[in-house]
Amino acid sequence: MEILWVLIALVMLGFVVLPFVRRGRGTITQVPAGHPDAADPANYGFAREEELDIRMPGPDQDLLDVLDLVQRTQDYRAAQQLLAGTDAEGELRWQRVQAFAGAASLELKQRPGGVGEAPGGQWLRVWRTEMPKDAGGAAVHAEFLVQQAWRTAAPGTDEFRIIMEEAKAACGEAALLAPGDPVPYIVELSVARGLGYSQQDFEQVWLKILDRAPAHMGAHLAALHYWCEKWHGSRQQAYEFAEAAAARAPQGSLLAAMPLFAVFEHLPEVNLVAGFYRSETVTKAMHGALHAVHSARPDDPMAAHVRHLLVFFLVRGERWAEAMSQLIHIDGHVGALPWTLSPDPAAEFAVYRALAVAGYEANGGSPATLPH
Repeated sequence: MEILWVLIALVMLGFVVLPFVRRGRGTITQVPAGHPDAADPANYGFAREEELDIRMPGPDQDLLDVLDLVQRTQDYRAAQQLLAGTDAEGELRWQRVQAFAGAASLELKQRPGGVGEAPGGQWLRVWRTEMPKDAGGAAVHAEFLVQQAWRTAAPGTDEFRIIMEEAKAACGEAALLAPGDPVPYIVELSVARGLGYSQQDFEQVWLKILDRAPAHMGAHLAALHYWCEKWHGSRQQAYEFAEAAAARAPQGSLLAAMPLFAVFEHLPEVNLVAGFYRSETVTKAMHGALHAVHSARPDDPMAAHVRHLLVFFLVRGERWAEAMSQLIHIDGHVGALPWTLSPDPAAEFAVYRALAVAGYEANGGSPATLPH
C-alpha cells in the first residue's frame, strides 16, 4: 500500500512540475530556481506563503477583529453583537457562523481540557448558558456540533451519529429562535448528508431554505454535497442541481458558477489526460463562473469562493493570464476550496500561484502588463 501511495505522489508531482517548463518554438527548457527569468510571485505584490490567512476565503476585518477579541478574552459578547448586526438572509451571516463555530471547535481540539484545565471554546458554552434565547449563539452551537462530528468521528459510527443527532436538535432550536433565518436550515443540510436523510426529507429542508433565501450561494454549495455521487446522489443529479441553480440565477448572482463546483466534486482521483481541463464540459462551467464573478457585486462575500476555484481550473487549463486576474482579487486568503482539502492550504495555494506566475511570464506577461 505504501508503494502505491509513492507512485501516486510521483504522478501528481509530475503534473505540478511540468507546467513550470518553458515552451518555445518546438523546444522545452527548464527554468532553474534562482535564474533571472524564474517567476517570483513577490514581484506582483503577492503575500508570502507564511502570511496567507487560512481562516477565510476573503477579507472580513470586522470578523477578524472580533475573533481575535473573543479568543484573547474568552468573552463571547463581541461575537453575539456582530451576529446580531449581520443581515440574517445574507451570505455574510452564514460565513460568520461557520467562522465562530470553527474557532470554537479548533480551540477544543487544541485544548481538550483535563484535570484543573478548562476545555477550549468555553466562551461558546458560556454564550449558550447566559443567552439561551439568542439566535446567533444557537446557530453557532449547531454548526459547532456539525463540525465536531466531521472532525472527531467517522461517518457511520455510533459516535458520529450521536453528535449529528445532537446537532439536528440544535438546528431545530435555532430555527425556532429565528423563524426567518435560513442559517439553521443550511446547517441542517450537513446533518442531512451525515445522517443520510432520504431525498424526500432532504427536499423538505431545502424548501425551507428556498422560502427564506432562494439565491443563497452558501446554501446551494451545502446542498450540492448531498446530491454528489460520493454521498446520496449521482453525478447526473449533482450536475442537474447545479445547472438548474445556474439557469434560474438572478442578474448578478454567483449561482451561475454552480456547475463548476459540480465538476470539481466529480473530478477523477488521478487524471492523466492533458486536455481534460480544456474539455467542453469544464470550459463551459469555467465560462459560467467567470461570467458570475464579472457580474457580481464587488463586495459579494461569496465571490472569493468562486475565484479560488477558478484559479484551480484556470491553472490546470493553462489559462495563465485569466488565473492571474483572479489571483489579484483573492491573494492573502486561502480559506476556501480547493485549498482547504489539503493538510497545508497555504502551501497548496502557493504552488498554484507560482504555476500561474510562471505560465504568465513564459507567455510574455509581467507585473507591468497585469491589469489591476
